[in-house]
Amino acid sequence: MSVSLKAEQKKTLAAPRRRYSLLARALFGGMDLVYGRERTLLKFIVLELIARVPYQAWEQVAYVAMTHTYESPGFARRVFEFVKESRDQQDNEQWHLLILEELALKKGLRPSFFLYRALPQLVAFAYYHASWILYAIRPSLSYALNADFEDHAEHEYMEFVRERPELEKEPFESEFKADYGDFPSLAELFRRIGLDERRHKEESLHHIAHPRFG
Repeated sequence: MSVSLKAEQKKTLAAPRRRYSLLARALFGGMDLVYGRERTLLKFIVLELIARVPYQAWEQVAYVAMTHTYESPGFARRVFEFVKESRDQQDNEQWHLLILEELALKKGLRPSFFLYRALPQLVAFAYYHASWILYAIRPSLSYALNADFEDHAEHEYMEFVRERPELEKEPFESEFKADYGDFPSLAELFRRIGLDERRHKEESLHHIAHPRFG
């Protein structure tokens, strides 16, 4: 059954944002301070650079856990399923990033190396370790932080489309159509990305109730 992306956008915009944690609010506030409050293509690229790292942290934790499960193959299987899920989420975020970078190149955007490459990598490094440490302390804390991040991203993409009706008339052309999907307009592309972020959020919320490969 096909999904109405416009209907999903309305659903997001009608829903309240999560009550973000202090760490999440600091992250979002810092991004607004450095990159401005306006939703822009370059700011979304920064968002996607950071978005992958919790899944990388969880995958690393899972591989460590698998080294201690040789006496419990059932548990090892559950850990491996978790690893596959984390990989799928990382790949999805990677397609977002590649498509957005391609779009920025086509639009002739020339971002600052420090602000849009070096600094986001430093933030991603810190976010990776925060996700890893929170998972080690209590997995639900790490999942909740990611749910905050994905909820923020979901709303930002859907708001971006609402603010720019001209996106409805801009065609989507990409080298990555076969990998990510084809869309009649950039508006539909951004709605699809926003919906992906919601699904990542929902997966994290599910794991809050079922942490540690349960």
